[in-house]
Amino acid sequence: MTHSPPETERPADAAADNWVARFVPARLRPYAELARLDRPIGGWLLFWPCLWGLALAAAPQNIYPPFHLIGLFLVGAFVMRGAGCTFNDIADRHIDAQVARTAGRPLPSGRVSVMAAWGFLLAQALIGLVVLLQFNVTTIFIGVLSLVPVAIYPFMKRITYWPQLFLGLAFNWGALVGYTSLTGQLHLPAGALYAAGIFGHWATTQLCPPRPRR
Repeated sequence: MTHSPPETERPADAAADNWVARFVPARLRPYAELARLDRPIGGWLLFWPCLWGLALAAAPQNIYPPFHLIGLFLVGAFVMRGAGCTFNDIADRHIDAQVARTAGRPLPSGRVSVMAAWGFLLAQALIGLVVLLQFNVTTIFIGVLSLVPVAIYPFMKRITYWPQLFLGLAFNWGALVGYTSLTGQLHLPAGALYAAGIFGHWATTQLCPPRPRR
């Protein structure tokens, strides 16, 4: 029989019955929360643009998107989403400590040290690098550039009213990565797909605000 952790041992914005709370060992649970494994939707949001870009590149060649590339994107999306969330929590730890919704997160609550969080981030980044190195040179270069929007997003929340727009830059970067993984170069359709994803993300965040958990 499994039990949910006490309220003081999990973020206030996490569901009490999520799979991490129920099945992940207590000593590993804070790291799973750092990577937001209890909320996998973010990994899917990174993965789908990769698949869109891959499909866009495959269509003119009249081929199906290669399954091994789909597998690489799936692993890479979830690993790098976890890395991005970990970096976000490191950057925001002092602010999170002052907000009831986020004060229970691993860093502000003291369940994970800053040094341990950096180590966890490095481990995730290394896994992501191994995945990235399976692609062609153009895709590797574009993949490395994706670190720019990931790095600036936490700070955009402090200096602009449109942080979701910058988050859209990061979440939809996979459209460029997916496209070039098959073509080896960027073309206008890939840029159009990327732009559409950004504005779609922006519109969704504005029209569908977060609902309070029951």
